[in-house]
Amino acid sequence: MSFAKFRNKKWVRFLSNKYVLILLLFLTWMVFFDTNSVLIHSELESEIDALEDNAEFYKKEIEQDKSFIQKMEDSNQMEKFAREKYYLKKENEDIYIIEHEDSIKKEEKR
Repeated sequence: MSFAKFRNKKWVRFLSNKYVLILLLFLTWMVFFDTNSVLIHSELESEIDALEDNAEFYKKEIEQDKSFIQKMEDSNQMEKFAREKYYLKKENEDIYIIEHEDSIKKEEKR
């Protein structure tokens, strides 16, 4: 096939048009090389989605903590929490912790 026949093909003539070449170069530049490229935008969108998920998680955690703080304002609830969680006791008081066999971890049984 000679070069003249190749140049006369319809798609070669279309692609060799200066406006088409400029458009292709511009699109290539915008998709891959520009600082505001499509690839960077997609990465930023995924980061935004992850941050929005984190924000939603932390909002739920804040709500749980607010309800916990509100519950702890009652002195009876605070005392109950301290006794159950940290095994605190009053003076001259003995505490006995009863663990059932099914609540003990398997590794500790040796």
